[in-house]
Amino acid sequence: MRVCRNSQAHRTGGINDVADAAIIHAPIFQDAAVLLVAAGVIAPILFRLRLSPIIGFLCVGVLVGPNGLGRLVGAFPWMEAVVIADQASVQALSEIAIVLLMFAIGIELSLERLIGMRRLVFGLGGAQMALCGLAIGAIAYAFGNPLNVAIVAGIALGLSSTAIVLQTLTEQGKFARPVGRAAFGVLLFQDLMVAPALIVVGFLGGAIGTFASIGAALASAAIALGVILVVGRQLAGPFLRFVGSARSREGLVAASLLIILALSMTTQAFGLSAALGAFLAGLLLAETEFRHEIEHDLEPFKGLMLGLFFMGVGMSVDPVAILADPLWAPLSAVGLILLKAVLILALGLVFKLSRGAAVELGLLLGQGGEFAFVIFAAALQGNILSPEVAEFMLLVTGLSMVLTPPIAAFAGWIGARLDRSQAAPTAPDPMLVQDSEGHVIIAGFGRVGQMIGHILDTQQTPYLAIDLDAERVAARRKAGGSVFYGDAGRADILKRMGLDNARAVLVTNNDPEAAERIVAAARAGNPKVAIIARARDRAHAQRLAALGAQEVVHETIEASLQMADLTLRALGVPDDGARAIVESERLIERLAWAEETRLANGQAGPAS
Repeated sequence: MRVCRNSQAHRTGGINDVADAAIIHAPIFQDAAVLLVAAGVIAPILFRLRLSPIIGFLCVGVLVGPNGLGRLVGAFPWMEAVVIADQASVQALSEIAIVLLMFAIGIELSLERLIGMRRLVFGLGGAQMALCGLAIGAIAYAFGNPLNVAIVAGIALGLSSTAIVLQTLTEQGKFARPVGRAAFGVLLFQDLMVAPALIVVGFLGGAIGTFASIGAALASAAIALGVILVVGRQLAGPFLRFVGSARSREGLVAASLLIILALSMTTQAFGLSAALGAFLAGLLLAETEFRHEIEHDLEPFKGLMLGLFFMGVGMSVDPVAILADPLWAPLSAVGLILLKAVLILALGLVFKLSRGAAVELGLLLGQGGEFAFVIFAAALQGNILSPEVAEFMLLVTGLSMVLTPPIAAFAGWIGARLDRSQAAPTAPDPMLVQDSEGHVIIAGFGRVGQMIGHILDTQQTPYLAIDLDAERVAARRKAGGSVFYGDAGRADILKRMGLDNARAVLVTNNDPEAAERIVAAARAGNPKVAIIARARDRAHAQRLAALGAQEVVHETIEASLQMADLTLRALGVPDDGARAIVESERLIERLAWAEETRLANGQAGPAS
């Protein structure tokens, strides 16, 4: 009996532990519900109103954060259900959002293209950090701050928000335009400088003692980047091919996230930012045949995480603190934006940007950045900043980020007015010319697709091929083919293959159902593109034509005609005669097929 009682007590204790754990973790579900309401309700409403979802997430963050309705929970306990209970968890997920955003940017680039942007990254980006940092630091010093505080302020407030600016450029469709390329170059250099900035803060706070220590830290970081790029290029492709051979979409997503996580942890271990590691992961995966599939599968995660990031930024703004001093904090935020905008405008003109693009670039990059929070926290921990100064600087940074979406809208308008060509560039930048323009898409790269690709190569006609056989794709890419892994029946994958600008889509897939999905997706994505499809039989050909294929090649008919040609020649019929007989039968078959198609479409009258 004693054993039974102990077992009963043990079971009861276990149940109580589970219940306690459920109670403890209940706020997680509550916070998730608030986020999903923002993502699923508020964002669509703002989209219908033609407003940026960023504004919605920022406002929701201010409203439901601890500095908004959270202040009223003590007086009204029921309001706990509509506020974010754990801001720390939101901030942790916000870091994941930045990581996914940088990965998405990296996978849209390539190492070669990044090297081609070195003038913008290291030239414009380096000049921006130096000029803005010196100006902000000088102003802080002029206001009576100690030199070490002024240096921290210059470094931190010289940074801009990668997440907000890149998301704004994406929403406005300007990422590939001059202002988008310049902004990305500056932001990338800023991300590269986060690690040196933290090292400098540690030096100012006494955590890093000598300049030799700083040099050693920078050297180890540079070595880490080199090792990641060299080793990663050798391992990423084979690893993804191994996973892709199982044709598991979930496995490919898991493998991609593992690579992102591994490189982010590696860069963090060497004192660099996790976002930089994710960006390197994107660069490495951009060189593989899986880039389009991965990019599509991770897109929803990035959107949700970014929404959470913007909510976290909104939570950092304290309306009560602003109301306590309604002029100083807002004026400081506006002054920061105007100062950086003027300096970046001047740099943009020096780097040959048009007047409109330079103005827009300055206003876009005028705010403080998410990494400023990290630098200010490190300075506070190192006793460089007092809590009051740190809180004020964080408030100014957060407020400047909240002001960015409406300023970005104004920047686009004024930039277009100053430079009409900004809205419609007349010539593509040779550094960023996409392969996917005026090309042919081959869906299915088996024997038929490879033969067509070979013929297109002989005619110097560009093509992109897509296939779900990972081993086949790897082999053809190793031979120099423009082949990618992915499902051509998915509209977003076709779009990433350049469907909008494609001259033709060739469906060589030998799976009837897959071929029908591909034809339907291609026709829905581009009503004008020429679609030529391979059909197994006459019934299959009818379905493909009904879905939008302009030309259909019957496997059985073409095979029988070729065999008939060879048979006639074997029986002694001259080559020209055999060819004429077969061509006559092919013409009869094509006329019959045209008549059947016309009847199937409900059109009367004989074929002409």
